Amino acid sequence: MEITVEIVGEGEQVVTVPEDADYAAVVRETGYSPHEVTVLVDGSPVPEDAPVAVDSVRILRLIAGG
Repeated sequence: MEITVEIVGEGEQVVTVPEDADYAAVVRETGYSPHEVTVLVDGSPVPEDAPVAVDSVRILRLIAGG
């Protein structure tokens, strides 16, 4: 399945994942770790282990500092 991914502040890309993929798989296809980002569907965060149920998502990179 093809998913359109908007990485906030970086642009869009299309990734291909298996039909039974979860959101963590989508994140990994963008080159990020699920621990570095939050996946948003219709503006709300979704669990990384939830099955993908849409054809487009937004990824928001998390920033940590000290």
